Amino acid sequence: MSKHRFLFGLIRQYSKLSSLCVLLGFSSALFNGVGTALIIPVLLGFLGQDIAIGAMPPMIQKLLDLFQTNGQLNLLVLMGIILLMILLKNLASYASILTSTRLKQRLTFNLKEEALRLLLQVDIDFFTKLGIGDIKNRLETEINRAASSVSVVMQVFILSTTAIVFIGILLTISWQLTLIATLLLALVAIVNQRTIARSKIYGQQLSAASKRYSIAGLELLSGMRLVRATATEEDQLERLRQLNHDREQVEFRSQANSAVIQPVSEMTGILALIAIIFLGRLFLSNQLAAYSSTLLTYLFILFRTLPLVAQLNGYRSQFANLSSSLEITIDFLQRSNKPFMQNGSVPFTALKQGIHFNRISFAYPGHKKQILKEVDLYLPRNTTLALVGSSGAGKSTMADLLPRFYEPTGGCIKIDGKDLREFDYQTLRRSMGIVSQDTFLFNASVRDNIAYGCADATDADIIAAAQQANAYEFIQQLEEGLDTKNWRSRRNAFRWTATANCDRSCPPTKSRDFDSRRGNQCA
Repeated sequence: MSKHRFLFGLIRQYSKLSSLCVLLGFSSALFNGVGTALIIPVLLGFLGQDIAIGAMPPMIQKLLDLFQTNGQLNLLVLMGIILLMILLKNLASYASILTSTRLKQRLTFNLKEEALRLLLQVDIDFFTKLGIGDIKNRLETEINRAASSVSVVMQVFILSTTAIVFIGILLTISWQLTLIATLLLALVAIVNQRTIARSKIYGQQLSAASKRYSIAGLELLSGMRLVRATATEEDQLERLRQLNHDREQVEFRSQANSAVIQPVSEMTGILALIAIIFLGRLFLSNQLAAYSSTLLTYLFILFRTLPLVAQLNGYRSQFANLSSSLEITIDFLQRSNKPFMQNGSVPFTALKQGIHFNRISFAYPGHKKQILKEVDLYLPRNTTLALVGSSGAGKSTMADLLPRFYEPTGGCIKIDGKDLREFDYQTLRRSMGIVSQDTFLFNASVRDNIAYGCADATDADIIAAAQQANAYEFIQQLEEGLDTKNWRSRRNAFRWTATANCDRSCPPTKSRDFDSRRGNQCA
């Protein structure tokens, strides 16, 4: 999917907010243009100079005619109208900013929700290939930047609308001068084009540097015990310091590149303005006195247009910088290039006869070497099986195939004579009690960790599970018992794993070591 198609898809998804933002932007541009067009004639009137209304452009003549009494302009009323236009313009601009901010928040929230839903559905092999640090960076950094690009697009549209309104007013005053001004201002965009191209390069470098730093930081936190055990704290600190320094350098160059746009646009814009003054004097040399108010009005509106051109170039540079994050987000959310396991339709209720590993073969995705080759094993109900063997023999792989973390590349697994793939894997996994050698604990209370996966577990169920895991005595010694949250520093004193399983088909047991990567499994 292209970036533009993805962006317009997001905008269509929030058509009401997007339309409101555009409407407010157009209203702000209209109020701004009308107020600006009337300022010079009013100022000249207050200074006591005669205003040749007949020499004014038709649009301004019609506006001024509305405020004439006996052939004289009502300057106070006209000034009030100008102030009202400025007030309405600022209110519309403020409302447009709020709407754009709300749109960005909604987009960020929904993009992250979609990404999390994808992560919860994609096969486990996806996490092995991409890496947790990379995923974390995409969730926290790249999606935020991608959502910002939508706001930038809206601002570009609003600024373009405002510029078109101003150019339309300039055309009614003098199409000849406007044609020349447009050509000169186009040179400003051409001058800034190289800066905008560099912004895209810096954006790609910034995404890559953020990814490296995020991965290294997560690795440090995950491997803190190993770092301490090998006394490599200083090495890790130096590594992260260098990665952070590289990221900051890229970000500084990116900001320095973007900062060039404003002064370059201002200088080239002023030169264009001087050229217009010179050409205006040349074109109106014989009628300069009669058309002085018209020329002043034109120059004032043109002067108000120049900052819009600078802002427009600035947003173009910002979008180029964010485009790399947009591409990363599109690829991250795309489902066609990711592995998804086909779910069965039969709800699993209970094991009645036994489990048959029917000539199972397996090789991990992307690898040719077979971990398992035509393994045939039958496990009757109420039987305990211990898989013992050297590291890499395939014990954990056998265990991972049963809850369908992976699919066998040959053969099939049958439960009570029915192919495992026919069962709904969520009901299948809920009926299993899985005790891992390396226990993962959520940052929650003891109670929540024991009852995780069984929302209707009672206190009696939780206590029974803790007792079966020989952990209840330890839990009672904690400050708040089952409700203790800050207990992680003491948990290594007792190696335990407890799971309150609703079906009790695999009751929680004391942690055991079967010399495998991820522990044992039962059904």
